[in-house]
Amino acid sequence: MMNNLKIVTLCVTVLFFSCQNKAKNAENVKNEAIEMERNQWLDMSPLTSLSGWHIYQNESGQKTGWTVTDGVFTYDSEKAEGDGNKSLISDEKFTNFEIKFDWKLSPNSNSGFMWGVNESTDYDAPYVTGPEIQIIDADIYADDKKNQIHTAGALYDMIAPDHVMAKPAGEWNSYHITINYEENKGTVVHNGMEINRFPLYGEKWDAMVAKSKFKEMSGFGKFKEGHLCLQDHPGVISYRNIKVRKL
Repeated sequence: MMNNLKIVTLCVTVLFFSCQNKAKNAENVKNEAIEMERNQWLDMSPLTSLSGWHIYQNESGQKTGWTVTDGVFTYDSEKAEGDGNKSLISDEKFTNFEIKFDWKLSPNSNSGFMWGVNESTDYDAPYVTGPEIQIIDADIYADDKKNQIHTAGALYDMIAPDHVMAKPAGEWNSYHITINYEENKGTVVHNGMEINRFPLYGEKWDAMVAKSKFKEMSGFGKFKEGHLCLQDHPGVISYRNIKVRKL
């Protein structure tokens, strides 16, 4: 009888630890999957379509202006049709992320990359909610010190870049932008050099907004989770090699 009891006790003990190990293994697999998702760069520039993107508030499908050729997204304002803002925004929303992409524009034109964009009909354009990293022909402002908050690499109308690294209009540039609300930090790397850094909320952020054109826009910078945006503007602007990684 005693031997049988010992055998039963041993079996129960083995079963208990086996279940624990299975639970730990399942948890480890889950954690590994989460970590893999965080480390995975998502390709957001399909070769032949705008899959993953759409034109801002374009439910009727009447707005045009964007084309895709071999993975290059191009906006041409002269070919755009339809009323209202025609910026391109991501289908998916993001909070903490890194994004890399190349951009090229025609002389005297400009665009911008935004995040935290809200597509509610309460807002008539992405810039009403989404902060912008400026994309522009840097020759427009050149050495104009008053307008460096509007040049390439600026957090538009808020913080000027340390250096202007833009190549001449017609040549490809690269951006690597990081937005991390957990660390309250945004950074911009332009053509391999970090040229801008800024908080994303708090007293310093509020002070910057108060001095900008966005001070009367109640939704500006308020949405930590939001769409990514490639801005429409007069001229021709192209994007390629768009990759995003969630943090």
